[in-house]
Amino acid sequence: MPEETQTEQVEEQPQELNTAQEAEGAEEEPFDADRAKKAINKKNAENKSLRDRLKELEPLARKAKDLEDAQKSEQERLAEQLTAQQEKAAKAIRTAVASKVEALAAQHFADPEDAASALDLAAYVDEDGVIDTESIKADLADLLKRKPHWAKAPDGPRRPAPDRTQGSSGNGNRTPNSPAEEFAGFMKRALNGGR
Repeated sequence: MPEETQTEQVEEQPQELNTAQEAEGAEEEPFDADRAKKAINKKNAENKSLRDRLKELEPLARKAKDLEDAQKSEQERLAEQLTAQQEKAAKAIRTAVASKVEALAAQHFADPEDAASALDLAAYVDEDGVIDTESIKADLADLLKRKPHWAKAPDGPRRPAPDRTQGSSGNGNRTPNSPAEEFAGFMKRALNGGR
C-alpha cells in the first residue's frame, strides 16, 4: 500500500512540471497567425457541430419535459385529492369525538363546550376510528375535580334572596328622594335645635 501511494505522488509531480513547462513555452513562442486561424476554425467547427446537435435534441428534450410535467401534475393532483380527503376524514372524526364529549359532559357540566375545548379530542380515537367512551368519562370526572366551577348547579340557576334590611326603606328610615326634600329636612333639624 505505501508503495502505491508513493508511485501516484511521483506520477503527479511530472504532470505538474510538464504543465508549468508548457506555460513557460507558450510564453516564449512567437505568435503564429496561421496556427491561430486554424485553431479558431477548428473551435468554430466544433461549436457549430455542437449547436447542430443541440438543435436536434432540443425538441426531444422539450417532449420529455412535457411528459414529465404532465405526469408530475397528475401525481400532484392525486396527492392534493388524497390530502383533501384525509383532512375531511380527520375533521369528521374530530366532530364526532367533540359531539360525544359534549353529550357526556352535558350531565355534569354547566357548559359542555368548555369540557370539549379543554380535552385533547384526538386522544380518544384509536387507529380504526373507534371512540373510547370510558376514557372520556374518566377525563371528564378528572376535569370536574380540577375545575369545580364548571359544574352544573344542583337545582337550576340560583336566585338571590331579597334582604329588606339593606335598602333605604327596609329599616323604616326613609331617605328623601330628592335634594329639595333633603334640604328641607336639614333646615327643620336646624330650626328645632338639632333634634
